[in-house]
Amino acid sequence: MTITERFLKYVSFPTTSDETTGTAPSTPEQKVLASYLVDELRAIGLSDARLDDCGYVYASLPASEGMEEIPALGLIAHMDTSPDVSGKDIKPSIISYKGGDIHLGSAVIAADGLESYIGRDLIVTDGSTLLGADDKAGIAEIVTTVEYLLSHPEIKHRAVAVCFTPDEEIGCGTDHFDFAAFPARIAYTVDGGELGEIEYENFNAASASIEIHGVNIHPGSAKNRMKNAALLAAEFISMMPAAETPAHTEGYEGFYHINDIAGNESLATVRMIIRDHDRAKFEARKSFVSNLCTYLNTVHGEGTFTFTLRDSYYNMKEKLLPHMELIDNAIAAMEDAGITPKIVPISGGTDGARLSYEGIPCPNLSTGGVNFHSIHEFIPVDALEKMVEVLTTLVKC
Repeated sequence: MTITERFLKYVSFPTTSDETTGTAPSTPEQKVLASYLVDELRAIGLSDARLDDCGYVYASLPASEGMEEIPALGLIAHMDTSPDVSGKDIKPSIISYKGGDIHLGSAVIAADGLESYIGRDLIVTDGSTLLGADDKAGIAEIVTTVEYLLSHPEIKHRAVAVCFTPDEEIGCGTDHFDFAAFPARIAYTVDGGELGEIEYENFNAASASIEIHGVNIHPGSAKNRMKNAALLAAEFISMMPAAETPAHTEGYEGFYHINDIAGNESLATVRMIIRDHDRAKFEARKSFVSNLCTYLNTVHGEGTFTFTLRDSYYNMKEKLLPHMELIDNAIAAMEDAGITPKIVPISGGTDGARLSYEGIPCPNLSTGGVNFHSIHEFIPVDALEKMVEVLTTLVKC
């Protein structure tokens, strides 16, 4: 099976995560893919591949003879896809990109910025779903790397610990990570974007839910009595900094992002995420939202706004600075594969951010995918292949 065939097989599994269920994994479909991956890993020669009750897949590749003393290297990717866009009934196709806009049914990927992809084969969607390269491309690259090493025993390599996690997209990818089942104490997540990206800085991240409790009375007798929760939700949103949203920020700039609004006159809910690379600014952003809810309660009555907050992950840079050899090795592996490395901050997070704080330094590597969490998502075929070269080199280090 080629890596392209493998990737296309993986994206046929719907694995959207759901932060509202409270289960582990958050959706049963993730375990369906996980079971398939266990069978596949065993079939290629990783006899210890297993699936645990929380939906994590673990497997290991023993070191080559004479390489046993080199510390094991972990390779990690996640199985779920973002709940922001449908991941069901994905219909991928491969196009030979000649330039210009890419038409995906009624959707269009504008040509601007696509110059470097001219002449390359791209895997795209039909414009109705995301593709799932985030992060099924990472899984395909890791599995193909292991398969390649097993079929080429002449290539000497260190031990490799593999883990495929559920629920990364909702910030829960390492909630039930079994450290005892993962023999590596250094690792990479293969969960980045365009080919060549190496990331060891990420946002500090939190998610917040604001419930607005209204009082619904017949409009004909509502004067001075009705408290419309839907309008109060709009009032809350109008008081957020308009220029500090994802559409107005880039690089190290933090933001507030409203990602879900629901409700009526009696009850409304606003869900949002808070991001900033700088920890002090991150804490200030959380305080701003909390203080805004407190202020609105003084205006509209105590208990009108209920605010809950959960930290998701923190900037892994602090934990990776003592382990910059991981970055140096990734740069060298990229260059060996003829790829220009690009050190970039993550405008989001990965499982590696949390693992870095929990004892496994874990920078993030590109998958080659573009436009994640979008119907415009695509990945070049040659990027999948190049990342196998990169991972093979890293495992030999």
